[in-house]
Amino acid sequence: MKFHYLLLLFGLTLVACGQEEYAFGDLTAPSNLQIETNVAGQTADTPDGDGSGMVTFVATADNAITYKYIFSDGTEEVAPSGRLTKRFTQVGINTYQVTVVASGTAGIATTGSTEVRVESSFSDNEALTLLTGDGTKTWYWAADEPGHLGVGQNDGNAEANYFANYYQAAPFEKVGNPCMYEDELIFSRQGDDLYYELNNFGSTFFNVDFLGVAGGSGGEDACLEYEVQEDAQLVSLSPSESVVMANDIPGQTRGTLLNFTEGGFMSYYVGNSTYEILSLTENRLVVRVVMGGNNALAWYHIFTSEKPVQGGGGGGTEEPEFENLVWSDEFDGDALDAASWSYDTGTGTDGWGNNEAQNYTDRPENVSVADGLLKITAQRENFSGSDFTSGRIVTMDKFEFTYGRIEIRANLPSGGGTWPALWMLGANFDEVGWPACGEIDMMEHVGNDPDRILSALHFPGNNGGNAVTESTTVEGVEEDFHLFTTIWSENTIRFYVDDELYHTFNNNAGIPFNHDFFLIFNVAVGGTLGGTIDPNFSASTMEVDYVRVYQ
Repeated sequence: MKFHYLLLLFGLTLVACGQEEYAFGDLTAPSNLQIETNVAGQTADTPDGDGSGMVTFVATADNAITYKYIFSDGTEEVAPSGRLTKRFTQVGINTYQVTVVASGTAGIATTGSTEVRVESSFSDNEALTLLTGDGTKTWYWAADEPGHLGVGQNDGNAEANYFANYYQAAPFEKVGNPCMYEDELIFSRQGDDLYYELNNFGSTFFNVDFLGVAGGSGGEDACLEYEVQEDAQLVSLSPSESVVMANDIPGQTRGTLLNFTEGGFMSYYVGNSTYEILSLTENRLVVRVVMGGNNALAWYHIFTSEKPVQGGGGGGTEEPEFENLVWSDEFDGDALDAASWSYDTGTGTDGWGNNEAQNYTDRPENVSVADGLLKITAQRENFSGSDFTSGRIVTMDKFEFTYGRIEIRANLPSGGGTWPALWMLGANFDEVGWPACGEIDMMEHVGNDPDRILSALHFPGNNGGNAVTESTTVEGVEEDFHLFTTIWSENTIRFYVDDELYHTFNNNAGIPFNHDFFLIFNVAVGGTLGGTIDPNFSASTMEVDYVRVYQ
């Protein structure tokens, strides 16, 4: 019996071996593995390259199907063709060990190694200082900010690839996921080296596509038990080559990458260890990370060095009364007060940056004062190559202030394509540019959406189409005067129409709404927000009864 059983087992083994041989053919290990390296910019005078840290590797082997590179900086890459270009980011001249695994049929592999000496001269000392403070700094989710967690597209669309245009979390939206807002992201500095620790208190908030990393499953994001590295891990800095950088638009990104060398991640797990710094101040950090395994999506995170408390940030803080009138213009004369206002004229760059159609002038046809009213008129006419004219006046260098209650009583123009705005811009605009200076849009209106009033805040990481906005409906708003009020303090910025509050923004220390601003009144025509211009539009006027600033 045992003899027959052994014969049967031996026969089955022969059949199995035969089937395996049929499936794979000859099981031959890759041979003659060769590894070539090409350091970018390498010459007799620059033997370690041009400082970019870029190296191209080419691996070849007989009978190889794919190749895997393993580097001594803790990273690894799969290169099916054997060709791979990598940027080494450790600043200075460094020698790296490179191991190449050439795999053949049935996973049989041959291993070879080499080393490469390369220079990386990229540095961002300001980022190191801001991230680490006096040596160590702890960062938290800016949970009180709209869009502190968001997702958007990752492609060549320069109008939408730099912000979370698909989804933005509301303040404290994820409070039901108890692990997320508790996380502490600790950056420390040792000489010129940056280190990082994540204190997740035992659990991590996982994107739904990566629940399996922690042994979870299901159809939505979840907090799961997950052990992270206890020791601080090295973080290297390198220049960004993202689609946002390719936009070449100032203010959209800092252009510095954080490369976590040992699989680190910034609290929310999306399967990537490289984060692009969009903006960074002493108290605020905005990063962008492309989702692992899905290059079409990019996630956005906003962190703060001052942990927010739900119900705080001004909500439970007594606000100033702002009862003392410090400046006003009642427009009682017969001309614009030159001591308070000046004109912006012309078309600006590309229609003031918004593809607008008007040419701003200082003519009385466009800006006038009469009958106790400031009148800014947009009209259809050929003027210096433009089909429309209008007016834009500013208090820059004449009246600038920090905090207060701003009251503006105005009657808005009408007509498809009109875009009146009552707004403020940071007085340091000439020094730092936009959006670093900050922008507070107290009132915007679009003639193509006649019953809606908008407010918006633009600042690094939240500018252009990614501004923090809100709107309210006021039926017949173009038919009579209305009171537009903005109350701006170090804690909040609140927006009202006819004393009805419709938008509250938490003003944090790390964003540019805590210094002097100046006023801007204008009526644009067309552009990115104004939209299609009614072919029958001829002229319309914004009338301002008064503007008053209380502190």
